[in-house]
Amino acid sequence: MPEKTIKGEKWSGILFIALFSCAAFYIAEFKIIKDLSISPLIVGIILGMIYANSLRVHLPQSWVPGVIFCTKSLLRWGIILYGFRLTFQDVISVGAAGLTVDVIIVAITLILGIFLGRLMKMDKDITILTAIGSSICGAAAVLGAEPVLKNKPFKTAIAVATVVVYGTCAMFLYPVLYKIGFLDLTPQEMGIFSGATLHEVAHAVAAGNSLGPEIANTAIIVKMLRVILLAPVLLLMAVLIPKIRKHQTSGSEKTKITIPWFAFGFLIVIGFNSFDVLPDQAVDFLKNADTFLLTMAMTALGVETSFDKFKQAGPKPFILAFLLFIWLFGGGYVITKYLTPLFN
Repeated sequence: MPEKTIKGEKWSGILFIALFSCAAFYIAEFKIIKDLSISPLIVGIILGMIYANSLRVHLPQSWVPGVIFCTKSLLRWGIILYGFRLTFQDVISVGAAGLTVDVIIVAITLILGIFLGRLMKMDKDITILTAIGSSICGAAAVLGAEPVLKNKPFKTAIAVATVVVYGTCAMFLYPVLYKIGFLDLTPQEMGIFSGATLHEVAHAVAAGNSLGPEIANTAIIVKMLRVILLAPVLLLMAVLIPKIRKHQTSGSEKTKITIPWFAFGFLIVIGFNSFDVLPDQAVDFLKNADTFLLTMAMTALGVETSFDKFKQAGPKPFILAFLLFIWLFGGGYVITKYLTPLFN
């Protein structure tokens, strides 16, 4: 097949995913979907999985490289542009309390998730993806870790599913428990608790807004600080994972450290955005473009995911995610309750 034809077929696959993503954006605007704070990313992966398990056999094989391109290259650019949602001023505005709580919770959740996964004899990639999704920023963190792990797409989809299920439950649970007085926290503490333990950025926004502007502002800033922690965690993974795999193969196979350059790009964009050089309209455009790129990546992952793979994985990923959810709620509450006052 001529090279021009191959490239044309690849673009057909990309266009196919783009059209699916447009549908995801349209559906995400439905009132019931917006009320549930379900982002286009989540709608996209659901649409993709529905297609994968019904009409996938009709997808031309020549379009597959375009689909794979969306799960790899577009994903990396989506993570880089995600930096336009953040500034280093956010770190200063939330203070040492929010940052300290974030670091402690992220570190413990990652370690606990990997430990429990090994105890349950789970697939190593799914364990790491589930742990990083629960500890940092949900689906975006899972997508960020995927290029470092180089795992199969269905494992990413499984990890994203666990994050969505328990993150959505927490989004509704937190405001109710706070309003009935079950959570004995000040507005500042509740904002820190919500931002440091809710899975998705959308979850933190929704839960915070239902509790008033003071809690919402703190929750969103603390949540975005967790997003910043994605970069150092990915760099740490890039160094440690090859060493672990080399040890598991008794050193018989050479392992190569994969440098997640997009993590550096992510930090550079945050730094650039901190100078407030671009007009608000340009930043809003880049944010929307980023959401679309990430939606395309999620949709493409869905298209590559068969429900049979979920059956193979079994219930363990959801059990692990549930245990991490319990830890985030209980452990996060205790850490926030007793650590935050030390900084006041």
